[in-house]
Amino acid sequence: MASSPLLLASVLKPVDDTRMFEKFGRTLASRPDLAVHIAGRRAPYPRNAPSNLHTHELLDGSRLSWRRLAAQWRYWKLLRTLQPALVVVHAPELLPLTLLWQRFGRGRRFLYDVRENYALNILTQQVYPHLVRQVLAKLVRWAETKAARQAYKVILAERSYAEELPFALPERTVILENKYQPQPHEVAPQPKQRLPAPHEPLHLLYSGTISELNGVLEALEFTRQLRTIWPGAHLTIVGFCQQPALLARLQAAIANAPGSVTLIGGDRLVPHADIISAIRRAHVGLLPYRPHPSTWRCLPTKLFEYVAHGLPVIIPDNTLWINYLQNDGIAVVCRDFTSMEAVQDVAAALSKTRFYPHGIPADVLWQSEATKLWAIVDSLQ
Repeated sequence: MASSPLLLASVLKPVDDTRMFEKFGRTLASRPDLAVHIAGRRAPYPRNAPSNLHTHELLDGSRLSWRRLAAQWRYWKLLRTLQPALVVVHAPELLPLTLLWQRFGRGRRFLYDVRENYALNILTQQVYPHLVRQVLAKLVRWAETKAARQAYKVILAERSYAEELPFALPERTVILENKYQPQPHEVAPQPKQRLPAPHEPLHLLYSGTISELNGVLEALEFTRQLRTIWPGAHLTIVGFCQQPALLARLQAAIANAPGSVTLIGGDRLVPHADIISAIRRAHVGLLPYRPHPSTWRCLPTKLFEYVAHGLPVIIPDNTLWINYLQNDGIAVVCRDFTSMEAVQDVAAALSKTRFYPHGIPADVLWQSEATKLWAIVDSLQ
């Protein structure tokens, strides 16, 4: 394995992606005899990257750009140039070329990292017209099913996928959740056990993908109503928005609420280190997700990030999340992020709760998943 490089690849995920780079990439590069290559969407070269971790640009453009076709050609050239000992595929659109590459060489192996239930997302999120959704979903499921038969292992980012995906056979499947991987030399945070008083500033945070499904509009409305009770409440939104119409709507709402909301990113990708800095500055993390089949059975990456930093979180009435955060004093449940009555209940809970009485739970950290990733890689030798 040491004589040949490892290749981790996606198209839409940036080269500094939290899962592909921070978790898989840094974990594998922790052994200096391994050369790790990451291919994805253009992004600044990550800070403090190991010397044996290299990045390659597959896409410089939007997800609806014709450049996505050129990304396939760049990926194929990387496969032929690097001759990797192992490929970790982080995007279903790279599966056909990966299967072709495997077919024309002996001993070529790959892992398929299932980050989303892609077919379900295509069918339910209404990004494409109805007929296009039907065709795309079938094509993706066909490619995934075929790839799952040829992959050395199928990796699932969510436990629920083991039940949802018919190609996820137990004997060939490993679950690696999106737990938090601390930055190099990161000092362990202290949990925020007590929040400021209602007459003091309160820093709220919404981070990650900016979308209606993930509740960015609910975060705005929640903040607006909370400020009638907690005048110093301020919302920071940090992340990337792929929908120009939503971004324009968001910017207009921020302009009409001077001093209450700050937007970082919006039309550009935000380095993960900057998101972590925002988490460290915040008092409370918001997760105002709307109930939806594509997300309701998943544990968001930001949930692990917030808890790993001892940040109190406000979550919707999601049974899975409530059960996961059964350690008292981590989360406050909000029945409706747009209801004044519900916001009042949340404000009262924030004022009187002593958060993280038992400290930060260890099971939100990536180390447990890194051990499982190494078990896969070492079994190849």
